[in-house]
Amino acid sequence: MLHTALQYWGGGFYLLNKICFSRAERNKGSRKRVWKIRAWTVYLIGLPAWVIILVAQDNFIAAAAEIGGGPAMTLGLFLALRGQEEKPTWLKLFDIFSIGVAATAGTLYSVHFIGGITEFNQVLEFGIVLGFLTGTVMLAKNNPTGYLWFLLMNGSNAVLQFHEGVHFLAIQQVISLVFVADAYMVERREARNQRASTPSPVT
Repeated sequence: MLHTALQYWGGGFYLLNKICFSRAERNKGSRKRVWKIRAWTVYLIGLPAWVIILVAQDNFIAAAAEIGGGPAMTLGLFLALRGQEEKPTWLKLFDIFSIGVAATAGTLYSVHFIGGITEFNQVLEFGIVLGFLTGTVMLAKNNPTGYLWFLLMNGSNAVLQFHEGVHFLAIQQVISLVFVADAYMVERREARNQRASTPSPVT
């Protein structure tokens, strides 16, 4: 019963996170900031449940990466509540640093606990971390390709949860793929429109 409640808690709020980020990409100015505030808020609400589930499944690499994203999300939410619409450069770098350090620590502990990289689940966890970290780096550079890396993250997590028999979370991750793909297409179209509207240099 408790495990089921954690699934609904973590899965539901993480799905809302993807929906809110998708809506943020479809808005501008203050409306975009409002949707990002909602996205960061629901992420932080769902984070404890996801960490508990992942640790209970011995998915220490993925759990550590999730924990690493928490401080950056908290700072992003704090700045957005103060009226800042976009993350400053220092916070984007902090995102990358905190996720990278946490994922490294999780990997070392996983290797120690399991006795090496010997399980299929660990490979899937590397897919989650690679997608999460690379996607964060790309989006920090305002490169919409970052969302494609998030597809790797969600896809790897979906396979991981299905492999471990947590079907509700597997389905949630698959649905999340739709909203991540939508955010990618909107961001790519916006970038293309900006390039088209930029005057060509006079030669």
